[in-house]
Amino acid sequence: MIPVLEIGGTHVTAALVDLRDGRVTSRTREPLDADGTAEDILDVVRCCADGLSAPPGARWGVAVPGPFDYARGVALFKDVGKFDALYGTDVRAALLHGLRQRPGDLVFLNDAHAFLTGEWSAGTVRGHRRAVGITLGTGVGSAFLADGRIRDHGPGIPPEGRMDLTEIDGRPLEDTVSRRAILARYGDPAADVHDIAGRARAGEGRARRVLDEVFTALGVVLGPRMVDFGATALVVGGSMARSWDLVAPALSTGLATGGWAPEDPCADARRIRALKPAGPAGDAALVGAAHAAAA
Repeated sequence: MIPVLEIGGTHVTAALVDLRDGRVTSRTREPLDADGTAEDILDVVRCCADGLSAPPGARWGVAVPGPFDYARGVALFKDVGKFDALYGTDVRAALLHGLRQRPGDLVFLNDAHAFLTGEWSAGTVRGHRRAVGITLGTGVGSAFLADGRIRDHGPGIPPEGRMDLTEIDGRPLEDTVSRRAILARYGDPAADVHDIAGRARAGEGRARRVLDEVFTALGVVLGPRMVDFGATALVVGGSMARSWDLVAPALSTGLATGGWAPEDPCADARRIRALKPAGPAGDAALVGAAHAAAA
């Protein structure tokens, strides 16, 4: 059983993962304020981890968004709308010396990489040789996987494998596709994305139009990269993927415009292109973090 942490923009999760079957147990979860002070953020992470019955000296896998120095365990968040207070913080040292269980080692990896690895090894894109994962939350996370390995360069792959470094109409992708971009486009300071989604389902035209425009735009810019990469599957996770009934139609339209049209998901996975939501349990990043710790 491998102890893991998933640190996100709104929560942190700790769990034990059995890599024999991808089973996740002993899960603890705490809300997290990404705009808090460095010590407040680290206190929540430590508290969540300390709720896990992990043996002292274990090797932990830690999935965390970028920008982050994964080899050294140092946060590099700056002007990205979350965790700015952690900039320059040695998160590795804070956890190695601050957890009650005292880990023997910590392996950090990008949360989108962990997500796609988990979905490929035990989830919705298992069996696909070339797959892409997108996470939609505070911003856009991305990962490109070929033959079981994350790739950061090659045909279709954006710089460093990061779609957030690409542009739409000369502006950064996340100026169009992100929580802040959706809220700005919608224009109601009292509404969050889940409120907008609820209003779209209730028939409000403005809410539906905003979401359609955002996710269609993502598909248009992602579609050509999917083609060039030779991907046969795209799996989408993150908090916004919970509104799959609203995300999928617009994203499919954009992908088709960009040249990558999802086909019949019931056909042979070796011959078709499949667009899928993340597994319902939301455990993929935890499983991917466990794989990194076990490597």
